[in-house]
Amino acid sequence: MEIKRVGTQPSGIGPADWFTGSVRIDPLFQAPDPAFVQGASVTFNPGARTAWHTHPLGQTLIVTAGCGWAQRWEGPIEEIHPGDVVWFAPNEKHWHGATATTGMTHIAVQEKLDGKVVDWMEHVSDEQYLAG
Repeated sequence: MEIKRVGTQPSGIGPADWFTGSVRIDPLFQAPDPAFVQGASVTFNPGARTAWHTHPLGQTLIVTAGCGWAQRWEGPIEEIHPGDVVWFAPNEKHWHGATATTGMTHIAVQEKLDGKVVDWMEHVSDEQYLAG
């Protein structure tokens, strides 16, 4: 058994290559080999969002606070709330983040495939973001 005590893993800033706006990433867990799963709590300030991206084995989001938006490529923007669980299929192009006026926090869970959990793509334009 291993317990990761709160405060023992430093928060990080969401890199500008992968996010628009102010984003804080709090690592939660990264299972040791041979397991593949990892998770983080991600907090988006109003207007903040990920870039378009995919996950080789999919991704689960568990919304814990605020109100956010999520969208898969060529799909509608969906509003997400605390308690909602969002699943993106393997290699499904998508983005997620806060609404324009409300922050949002979610736990993101994904698995490694050949050591990789995500493929980052282009930023979500303001026009795409505000289409919701």
